[in-house]
Amino acid sequence: MRYITFGEIMLRLNPEGYERFLQADEFVATYAGAEANVAVSLANYGAEAYFVTKVPAHEIGQAAVNSLRRYGVGTQFMARGGDRLGIYFVEKGASQRASKVIYDRAHSAIAEADAADFNWDEIFKDGGWFHFTGITPALSDSLAAICLEALKQAKAHGMTVSCDLNYRSKLWSREKAKAVMSELAKYVDVCIANEEDAADVFGIHAANTDITEGKLSHEGYKSVAKQLADTFGFKYVAFTLRESLSASDNNWAAMLYDGTNFCISPKYAVHIVDRVGGGDSFGGALIYALGNGYSTQDAINFAAAASCLKHSIEGDFNLVSLKEVQTLAAGNASGRVVR
Repeated sequence: MRYITFGEIMLRLNPEGYERFLQADEFVATYAGAEANVAVSLANYGAEAYFVTKVPAHEIGQAAVNSLRRYGVGTQFMARGGDRLGIYFVEKGASQRASKVIYDRAHSAIAEADAADFNWDEIFKDGGWFHFTGITPALSDSLAAICLEALKQAKAHGMTVSCDLNYRSKLWSREKAKAVMSELAKYVDVCIANEEDAADVFGIHAANTDITEGKLSHEGYKSVAKQLADTFGFKYVAFTLRESLSASDNNWAAMLYDGTNFCISPKYAVHIVDRVGGGDSFGGALIYALGNGYSTQDAINFAAAASCLKHSIEGDFNLVSLKEVQTLAAGNASGRVVR
């Protein structure tokens, strides 16, 4: 199956280790973006994955392209042009100090892309799965319109469509997100969200839950999943369930609803190296599992295990193999040396 993801790739800059922005004399440079992260995960599992975006036709844009090519992601459908690549800064939190993200992505090449930049009929030829997130339509009204056209074309090509709601308050308001995403959601088969997204985007709250205190109710999220499926006709609704004990330590699990069954993964106690990209690693693994015919329970177990492992890896990309995820999903969580 050919997997297509669409969104923005950015230059990520972060201080070394756990230094604060104000301490940093140097920044580590990598490349990342929600849908690009998903494409890398899929490619690492051996899937045929492509990332679609627009990047400037200069060396920094090419460096972003090369960062994906090294992991086997197809880049031939990328458009070239525009003035700049988006940038974001990450300060990694520790203990009770939260992580912090600062965006510098206004007027990026993809945010100012034109509909003519993307030949969806060609991009979706032989395609099987299309993935985007709520970040992409938040970047500009024109990009929201491009997303809508892409979704219409994807359905015309008989593709499965997945969307990670990924609400970002620094990009748009809850009111704007609800208006735009309610229209785009009509074309989505698999809805992916975290503990907050359904409330932030659609105003659907989980009962008996307080994310600031790390208290999550499985019954509350079952109700949210059913409401989302009933409202938009989603075939699957998936939630990551993060219990934040501190910036350094979380409990991590996930749930998948298939219209009949609510399946919940094992819970992992995670000591965090880098949490940015954790949700994307979950989405990539879930897409892979569902695309390869895993049962609902096996799919959520695989996705939760993959995203658990991502928290141990620097950078946004989840650089784990299919075997490593399968080993953890099968119950081997010892972390012992492999010789």
